[in-house]
Amino acid sequence: MTLLADILTILLNGLQQGAIYVLLAVGLSIILGTLKFVNFAHGALYLIGAYLGLFITGSVPLNDGQLVEWGIQSYGIGLGFIAALVIVPIVVFVIGLLMERFIAQAFYDRPDTDQILVTFGLAIIVQELLRAMLGGNSQPFPQPSWASGPIALPVVGNFPRWRLGVIVITAVLVLAVYALVEYTDFGLIVQAGTLDDEMVRLLGIRLSRPYLVVFGIGAALAGVAGVVGGPLANVNPNIGTEQLVPAFLTVVIGGVGKIEGAVVAGLMLGTLQVLLIQTGYAAWSQVGIYALAAIILLVRPQGLLGSEVDVS
Repeated sequence: MTLLADILTILLNGLQQGAIYVLLAVGLSIILGTLKFVNFAHGALYLIGAYLGLFITGSVPLNDGQLVEWGIQSYGIGLGFIAALVIVPIVVFVIGLLMERFIAQAFYDRPDTDQILVTFGLAIIVQELLRAMLGGNSQPFPQPSWASGPIALPVVGNFPRWRLGVIVITAVLVLAVYALVEYTDFGLIVQAGTLDDEMVRLLGIRLSRPYLVVFGIGAALAGVAGVVGGPLANVNPNIGTEQLVPAFLTVVIGGVGKIEGAVVAGLMLGTLQVLLIQTGYAAWSQVGIYALAAIILLVRPQGLLGSEVDVS
């Protein structure tokens, strides 16, 4: 029973760790698969979501940064965690719309390297602005009171309630996005535009608006990931770049543009990391996910659920 409990605990922790990668990767995947745009600023959207979530949930003391020099010792409006879950995706959705209109749209027909450079530069600007204004110190992101403490699960025993909440929130959001893309007229237009945008335009359908919404949805998912992932670790200006690479690995392993592929790959990476950490190989946890990615891509360059079209 102890061995089974240990295995189930590792799987649950892997699901939780993978859930953050999935939220980021699904947003990245639909943007990359639909718009063919490589968004290296996706981690910055996660960062904005985390800090905005902190601002909405409560009052955060400041120790350094420009705001302290201006005499501001704390920031926050104390509306609570539920308010953050509602407000943050809306705000980051709007930020995504602005990014698409004023940055991404001008680079759709440019080489991937140009897209990477401009979005990576934007990410650095956001990161350093937050560092300058709020300081570089890590800030604790308190768990919501209704989800703090352990919950008793069969076989596993006590398990952190918020970790289970992260899994549930991720599942609901990913299913909602999948249903939107696969089973609505909007999703059919987006998929058709991905396969043959010229034919869709000849049918009299404007793709600019659906593409704009897709970019906004991808951005909103990154913002939500920042809110739900914030209580699992301290928030600092570096967390966006730290999450970006695993998110891109998740997209590539799962198959570009494949939501279900992002889910499978994210859970694989999260479970592998937790397994290495809990078996005493924490120093190898990052190396492990790169090794897994290399092995999978050697066997299936298009990703686990991708097709040859995805990489052509």
